[in-house]
Amino acid sequence: MEYLDFELPIKELEEQLEKCAIIGEESDVDVTETCKQIEKKLHDTRKDIYKNLTAWQRVQLSRHPNRPYTLDYINAICGDTFLEMFGDRTVKDDKAMIGGLGKIGDQSFMFIGQQKGYNTKTRQYRNFGMANPEGYRKALRLMRSAEKFGVPVVAFIDTPGAYPGIEAEERGQGEAIARNILEMTRLKVPIICIVIGEGASGGALGIGVGDRILMLENAWYSVISPENCSSILWRSWEYKEQAAEALKLTANDSKKLKVIDEIIKEPVGGAHSNREKTFDTVKNKITSTFEVLKKLSPKELVDQRMKKYSEMGVFNG
Repeated sequence: MEYLDFELPIKELEEQLEKCAIIGEESDVDVTETCKQIEKKLHDTRKDIYKNLTAWQRVQLSRHPNRPYTLDYINAICGDTFLEMFGDRTVKDDKAMIGGLGKIGDQSFMFIGQQKGYNTKTRQYRNFGMANPEGYRKALRLMRSAEKFGVPVVAFIDTPGAYPGIEAEERGQGEAIARNILEMTRLKVPIICIVIGEGASGGALGIGVGDRILMLENAWYSVISPENCSSILWRSWEYKEQAAEALKLTANDSKKLKVIDEIIKEPVGGAHSNREKTFDTVKNKITSTFEVLKKLSPKELVDQRMKKYSEMGVFNG
C-alpha cells in the first residue's frame, strides 16, 4: 500500500496496530484492549482526514497509483462479456483510448475511456492516458456503431489531457476533439459520462459530452491541471495548491457550477481503498441512470442534451 503525504498519520497507526497484533501472537500478554484503542484512533483519524480534504489533496487521490483505471471498471462491471475493438480505420490503434461492447445483465453498452498504465512500461504503452487524434476518432467510430445498433454509450474519463505533441497537432488533434464534441451532442442514443480520475482540458471533453455527467468524489474536472495553471500564473509549480483551490475543480465545485449532474460517493480512503465497493457503486449508477434515459425518444435525448449544454455558463448578474 502506498501512502500520500497527508495519509502518513494513518500509516503510523496501521503500523502500530500491526505491531500490537504481533506482540499478542508472540507472547502471553493480553493486548486486546490496546489494539481496540488503536483501532478506534485509526478509525477517527481516517474519518477526520478524508472529511476535510483540500482540492489539492483530492487531485493527489485522483492520481493515486493504486486507483482503478478504465479497464479495471469495465472488467469488473462486464466480466467476460467485454469485447474490445481497435483502430480508427485511418491511422492506427491508439492504446491510450480503449473501447468495446460489454454487458451489464442483459443490457449491452458501448464502453469507451482513456486508459493509463500501472508501471513504467505500461505507462509508456498507454502514453500516460493521453490520447492522440486517432484515439478520439476511434472513440467516435465506436459511438457511431453504437448509434447504428441502438446501444447506449458509457464513457470513462481519466486523462491528464490530450497528447500535446507536434505529431498529434499535425494529424488534427483540435479538429478530432471538436468533431467528437459536435457529434456527441447529436448522437441518438443515451450517453453516460463518468469522471473516474483526472478530467483535464479538451482531452476529457473529447469523450465528455453526455446526457448525464457523473463524477467520483475524489476525481477532478477542469480546463487545466493545477501544476500548469501555477506555471502560467506564477511561473512556478510551487503554487499548485493555490491553483487547485482557485480552479474549482473538485466534484462539489463542479456540481455547484452545474458542470456535472451527480457525485458518486467513494469508500473512505478513496476508490482504491475498497475497489469492489467502488465497482458495485459505479455499476449500479450506470444501471439506474440508463433506466431513466431509456424512456426518452432519440429526439428527446438530443433536445435535452442540446438544452443542457446551451445553458452551461449562463450567468444572471
